[in-house]
Amino acid sequence: MEAHSDRLGRARALYAFRSRDFRLLWSARTVSLVGDGAFLIALGWRTTTLTGSATWLAIVLMAHSIALLATVLIGGALADRYSRRLLMISSDLARVVIMGALAILDASDQLSLGLLLALAVGFGLADGFFYPAAGGIVPLVVESHELASANTLIGVSRQASFVIGPALAGSIYGIAGSAAVFGLNAGTFLVSALLLLPARPRSFEREPTEGTWRSIVEGVRYVAGVPWLWVGIAVTSVVLMVAMAPFQALAPTFVSEQFDKGVGAYGLLFAFEAAGMTIGTVAFGQINPRTRRIWQTFGFLALNDVFAVAMTLQSSYEVAALLMVARGVLIGYAIGIWATLMMEWVPEGKLARVTSLDFFGAIGLVPVGYALTALVSQTADASTILTVGFSLAGLLWAVPLLVRRVRDAA
Repeated sequence: MEAHSDRLGRARALYAFRSRDFRLLWSARTVSLVGDGAFLIALGWRTTTLTGSATWLAIVLMAHSIALLATVLIGGALADRYSRRLLMISSDLARVVIMGALAILDASDQLSLGLLLALAVGFGLADGFFYPAAGGIVPLVVESHELASANTLIGVSRQASFVIGPALAGSIYGIAGSAAVFGLNAGTFLVSALLLLPARPRSFEREPTEGTWRSIVEGVRYVAGVPWLWVGIAVTSVVLMVAMAPFQALAPTFVSEQFDKGVGAYGLLFAFEAAGMTIGTVAFGQINPRTRRIWQTFGFLALNDVFAVAMTLQSSYEVAALLMVARGVLIGYAIGIWATLMMEWVPEGKLARVTSLDFFGAIGLVPVGYALTALVSQTADASTILTVGFSLAGLLWAVPLLVRRVRDAA
């Protein structure tokens, strides 16, 4: 018995796999995330080759983000009133159609910038219904003491997928072109929907509401009353505007100018970061910290941007890759803590709305970041923009630790 307990202790990051429904959910998300990881690389490189400008990639990403913001709060309200599983399946099927159309248009040489923008908007609208439901369904398929394990496994899935996905994109793009990558992503959404069909998450107590808008307002009031939530969301929003948005928009140009490399190296740079995040996520699941969790979350996020600044100043691609792994470890650990805190402390009947508000707040300023990047990139090189952005982000992550009610919350 003691030996058995020791084995369980060593493998506690895997506890959630004991749930059949969690295994189905995890498999569905993993498959679709592999496609997403490949899609982002293909989208970035295809947009840049189609237009010859990093500015237009920023605009395409901005269009997707604005569309997602338009539906994510509605998605959160609906997921707290209706079946979260069915919302996820509906979103998957919508994205099958959108990605399929993108693949066909690209393969037939009919893809234009206007069509790419339209499909990016459609994809964002469908995304907005998926993420709140996906965040809210986890406590319905595992026991409460398995939440850290579930978030660890979801994090490993997410990050491993963004290792495999970019690597696949680099290979498939070089052999068969971007249309093949878009087609792959359409197929992964179909597989995800089929895996979710037999899942049977348990029911939860739904709060009485008088409509979608009132439900959203109630969620906002709840978040506003929890300092660690609203401060964390607000800081994240600004950080992603000044650092993440420029990095996503300028990464193809940065890799080309800084290291004189192509799409394979571009994809691998994100894969290295994802590999680090996988390591950090597993470390969180095994350690499962119970004290000073806010300190660890924002302290590690601040440190990650120190590594990011060092990466932007490198002339060696190999050193930059190692720095991306290091920052990924810190990000993966911090995200694991944040997701588990929300699932432990937010009531189940509000969780999808809080998840949607977390998502909305986090990316609310990202379109602004893309727009600013499109403007600034006309007069400054990619390396300078990224260095400044990551430096500001490192300082901003320390803000929550200056607020006593936030840093002492957990």
